Amino acid sequence: MQETFGQRLQRLRKNATLTQEDVATKLNITAQAVSKWENDVSAPDISVLVELSDILSVTLDELLGKQRETSLVPEAQRKDIDNMFFRIRVNSKEGDKVNVNLPLALVKIFVDSGMTMPQVNGKDTLSNIDFKQLFALIEQGVVGKLVEIESNDGDFVEVWVE
Repeated sequence: MQETFGQRLQRLRKNATLTQEDVATKLNITAQAVSKWENDVSAPDISVLVELSDILSVTLDELLGKQRETSLVPEAQRKDIDNMFFRIRVNSKEGDKVNVNLPLALVKIFVDSGMTMPQVNGKDTLSNIDFKQLFALIEQGVVGKLVEIESNDGDFVEVWVE
């Protein structure tokens, strides 16, 4: 069964460790309106969707369910690495939220130089990711969500390439 907009919204909101009240406050609406969206009783106005996707740190396509999480792009349709972005999202159990959006070319230089990934809340969650292997996948045309980790202590990490 396909995920409804309300189910997807609820999943994305929870992944972002936000309450309905948090989303409502950021959009200057009531929590009841968010509840109605999540229960598929009503849907947000189109003018709210871009702001909602920003609040949830997802693309508009992902919010609307139109983007597959990971795909293999045929060689003839691949973007130049200099025109792609590397996104890392971290939501820690302690409430830290980190969203990093960097040009992929810059991240490649960073990784090739041997620099270590930054820590979030004193944890080295990102250090367990093999970025050289990720770049090998990207060079083969894999884009979208490349990594999703939920640690034993409740931290959530996603790595995207777009």
